[in-house]
Amino acid sequence: MDDDLPELGELEREVMLLVWAHAPITAESVRERLDRPLKESTVRTVLRRLEEKGFVAHEVEGRTFLFRPVEDRRKVAAKAVRRIAAWFCNGSIEDVLVGIVDAKMLNKKQLELLSQKIAQAKNERK
Repeated sequence: MDDDLPELGELEREVMLLVWAHAPITAESVRERLDRPLKESTVRTVLRRLEEKGFVAHEVEGRTFLFRPVEDRRKVAAKAVRRIAAWFCNGSIEDVLVGIVDAKMLNKKQLELLSQKIAQAKNERK
């Protein structure tokens, strides 16, 4: 998946959350886990669109398609944040992070974890 992250509709997002949580997963299993009743053919169509957009890939076992995410959820989320930074902060990830901290969106434990991750990244890049 490249950095030009395609948009996801609400149903596509719901399906992706299930793929991330339960991969490898079949279309039938996705259908059973969704909160709304859908035909399996509808779910297969959504999975095919997600594959075209580069979010999932499949392998075939017998006659069954097994779907898995192309990238983990955190990497996809990071790309979405990069897009937000480009739109609202002139590309500055720092502005986004400072905004998150200033808006008190993180609790103390989350701030400590973020601080540890930053320190670890600094050490790795020396």
